[in-house]
Amino acid sequence: MDPVSLKRLSPNEVKALQFDPLDPKTVEIASTILHDVRQRGEAALLEHATRLGDIKAGEAHILTRDKELKAAFDAIPIHEQQVLERTANRIKLFAEAQKRCLTNLPHFQIEGGSAGHVVTAVERAGCYAPGGRYPLPSSVLMTAITARVAGVKEVWVASPRPAPITLAAAYVSGADALLAVGGAQAIAALTYGAGKVPSCDAVVGPGNKFVTAAKQLVAGRVAIDMLAGPSECLVIADSTANAAIVAADLIAQAEHDPDARPILISVGEDAEKFVASVDAEVNKQLKELPTDNAKTAALAFKDNGMAVCVSDINQAVELSDRFAPEHLELHVANVDDVKNKVKNYGAVFVGTGSAEVFGDYGAGPNHVLPTGGTARSNGGLSVFTFLKVRTFLQIHDMDASRAMMQDAYDLAKLEGLHGHANAAKHRLDLSASKFASTEVDRPLALKTPAIVRLALPKGHMEKNIFKLLDDAGIKLSMTSRGYRPTISIPGFEVKLLKPQNIVEMLNLGSRYIGFTGSDLIAELGA
Repeated sequence: MDPVSLKRLSPNEVKALQFDPLDPKTVEIASTILHDVRQRGEAALLEHATRLGDIKAGEAHILTRDKELKAAFDAIPIHEQQVLERTANRIKLFAEAQKRCLTNLPHFQIEGGSAGHVVTAVERAGCYAPGGRYPLPSSVLMTAITARVAGVKEVWVASPRPAPITLAAAYVSGADALLAVGGAQAIAALTYGAGKVPSCDAVVGPGNKFVTAAKQLVAGRVAIDMLAGPSECLVIADSTANAAIVAADLIAQAEHDPDARPILISVGEDAEKFVASVDAEVNKQLKELPTDNAKTAALAFKDNGMAVCVSDINQAVELSDRFAPEHLELHVANVDDVKNKVKNYGAVFVGTGSAEVFGDYGAGPNHVLPTGGTARSNGGLSVFTFLKVRTFLQIHDMDASRAMMQDAYDLAKLEGLHGHANAAKHRLDLSASKFASTEVDRPLALKTPAIVRLALPKGHMEKNIFKLLDDAGIKLSMTSRGYRPTISIPGFEVKLLKPQNIVEMLNLGSRYIGFTGSDLIAELGA
């Protein structure tokens, strides 16, 4: 095998990574399969699966949890079972921690009512795992476990020609069943349903170009995670970095696919010398790999590998953000500072000990990550992929919400949507009996009195309130009726509350003037 080296680029030659558009022929093929499965269901699914070599004629295409998946798990060595279970637990714990970050918003006070949101999972999820060159049980764990933690009730895995370890991973992940079909035909079945395969609400996971094209075509009909492209690993390294470790990590991504992108940004006066050291290590380590792995990685280095030398870390950060790589490794001094500076990446691995491969194989964070520069606007797969945030609004005091109603009416009229305006006017009319006018064509302040709710403390604070209102130009009169004074403010409707009813004032959602003081706090018992 001929020696390989990273192509040298100057900082000015660096272009942002771009998602390669799918070629029209691939999209056409995927579209045809999608349409056929949608129209003819299971019959079309089996025809395409057999034609493309996913299954043999008459072979079972659905493997159930309690039968085939459990049998596969029971059949693998104890050591492999334990590896799957430990990895699954790490992924589960991290996903649970993520889920706790997004909670329900049960009550947000608005004028005359409340609003909020409820976080719930989709009902069904389809998780794709490539068959390809090597079995990828890790992708099954990353997708199916995350869906389960999110709260998805029914989880299907799809993978063509699944190896026993893939079936075992589906069992450990809690999948309900596995569809032993791949490509666009699998995405079609998970999207539209086919026979016993149900229509799913979310379809996730990486795959080949036909899987990617199919996901692009069904996006919107179902939720998808992303459109995955070739794997990327970008390493920022300075004089403190270990060339052998950097080379090993670049090779680890390069062996995925000949289209993979190994990228090195070398920092400092000896930047070029370090790149040469990495090149030497790459060639040395490629000789130690099995032939097929070495050939794949060598092609990736030859066709897509690149190195950029820069003088300082800030320039390295700027270039990295321009690339927006799937995986970003930081092999630099002051690594925590650099971690806080970089912005665009799928996942960042901080320091020499934090190998990207640990992310691939279940340290916790998900390994299904954005590629092709899409990390500038997207994150990786997570529990959030399977969650939906639904809002609610409830008006329970229509008088207190009149200002909002009026604004809604006025905005609808401005947009020329008179049906919208009419719906708002009906609500205004429902609360109009307490006001002097039901006219809604003029600003609310000109036609109806506002409501002022006052909670009056005893002692000198009461005098302070009156003085403040007087200073604001609000003239008022007060006649004492025992301990409950009557206040009259021209143009306003005044409602008196006891100081201990401050909470009621807040819940009513009205606009108000607030006061506080030691005597009020004491009276409230705060």
